[in-house]
Amino acid sequence: MKIEETIHSSHPNHKLKMEYTETPFRCDGCHEAGIGLKYRCNTCDFDLHKACALAPKSISHTFYKKCEFQFYYKPPGPHMRLCDACQKSVHGFVYHCMRCGFDLHPCCANLPLRLHDGDQHNFQLCEKLSSACHKCGHKGLGWSYRSECKNYNLHVSCVKELLVESWQTIYLNQNKSVNKGIREIETRLVAVPSLKGTLQNHHNPKGRVGKVGRCCQMASSALQIIISALLGDTTTIIASVIGVLLAK
Repeated sequence: MKIEETIHSSHPNHKLKMEYTETPFRCDGCHEAGIGLKYRCNTCDFDLHKACALAPKSISHTFYKKCEFQFYYKPPGPHMRLCDACQKSVHGFVYHCMRCGFDLHPCCANLPLRLHDGDQHNFQLCEKLSSACHKCGHKGLGWSYRSECKNYNLHVSCVKELLVESWQTIYLNQNKSVNKGIREIETRLVAVPSLKGTLQNHHNPKGRVGKVGRCCQMASSALQIIISALLGDTTTIIASVIGVLLAK
């Protein structure tokens, strides 16, 4: 059941109404990017991811069976904290396990354990990689999505970097007082960097097609659905919007 409006304790003076947007936004809770369903106060220009607006006070996660994560409005303690899923800094809403010290952004905590791209490709969320990520070429830390055939790997952190490269200059760092009409037009013109060239070089530096082409096509599908999940909306509509951005 969809909750059309809610009151959040971080914004108690006005109700937040559920909206759908194909324009990227900056969540005022976790300070991460979002797209699709959100909860918004038009009076205050205040937006929350669905995962942030409806975040329960405590959660558990299959990767951390001994942990109990509590919701915090700000990262606890005096030191900078990193999300253990995406390895990015925590600047706002976070789930934290006081006993074990793990941290998760709300959207990362809600990442699906399995993703299906609408074709024949399934992707499993993994806590650790056993082979290199196709974006950075390393195993590294943080969660990743791995294809069911085990031939394709992509760090959650690497997907976020692709988004930041294209959005932070024009959208995320802009003051909210800037004319929104201009901002929306500019945002739509910015393409998320494609993995196609990266994968071609990774698999076949001589540029031959065949398996490489099929792998790149699979990479595009994977990237679309993973980005959709990271931004808080795994619907087919949002995946297609991301696909348009990737194709530019």
